[in-house]
Amino acid sequence: MSQIIDGKMVAETMKIAIGEEVKQMVAAGQKAPHLVAILVGNNGASETYVANKVKSCEELGFASTLLRFDPTISESDLLAEVQKVNDNPDMDGLIVQLPLPAHINPDKVMETIHPSKDVDGFHPINIGRMAKGLPAYISATPQGVLDLLAYYKIETTGKHCVVVGRSQIVGLPMSILMQRNHPVGNCTVTLTHSRTLNLEEICSQGDIVIAALGIPEFIKASHIKPGAVVIDVGLTRVEDATKKSGFALKGDVDFDDVAPKCSYITPVPKGVGPMTIVSLMKNTLLAAKGVIYPKN
Repeated sequence: MSQIIDGKMVAETMKIAIGEEVKQMVAAGQKAPHLVAILVGNNGASETYVANKVKSCEELGFASTLLRFDPTISESDLLAEVQKVNDNPDMDGLIVQLPLPAHINPDKVMETIHPSKDVDGFHPINIGRMAKGLPAYISATPQGVLDLLAYYKIETTGKHCVVVGRSQIVGLPMSILMQRNHPVGNCTVTLTHSRTLNLEEICSQGDIVIAALGIPEFIKASHIKPGAVVIDVGLTRVEDATKKSGFALKGDVDFDDVAPKCSYITPVPKGVGPMTIVSLMKNTLLAAKGVIYPKN
């Protein structure tokens, strides 16, 4: 049976370290890191994600501001609100929760966030700096995966990493990060997606398989070679009448089918999910300290 990668435990360990650093900053007369979240509309999943981020800020001693807007807000008005946060020196980091209403172009919104406050790591400048190996805010989920691999001392150098999914938020940056010249990297990377032929055959060659395609339980044991490391980034709400909430959270990997075959595997929930939030907190701390982009 494979070893479970306990993302919740690793995240809690990292939170303790971040919280302690914030205490030291405040004791030294510095202000606490300040994260701003913009939420447009009342999407249930988005409400949950933002609430968890605000809760984490409270736990770690961060200041947080939640800006809520009606789903009918115009694109120009939303961009103006983003600019207000850009111009406020007290606000260190800004996230705009996706998805946005159909009439708002998410790329325009992400490009309007100043790179120094883009703690989600979605701005083209941060993506470009990451690709060049320069200091940058790395997208929270890929950073969380890297931290898990490092914590469990999983060897990556020389390994074949197969990334399933090419989104700009997870799959694409993950593929770049896993091939870079870094202790958690130096992989030969294959980036696969919905148009990839012979996907099962390619996946079964991977020493490390990172599933980030958003299809519940898509990855089966037949996709995985014996002893592979399996990282499940997927998180989808699936209707389940047996649950009080009416839904269950499912990953992209069929855990029960795959777990007996691999060496390490992340569960869903309590795998990559908690690491995403703690990585966002880590980026906000870096923003407050002016590590990536020096403060004016």
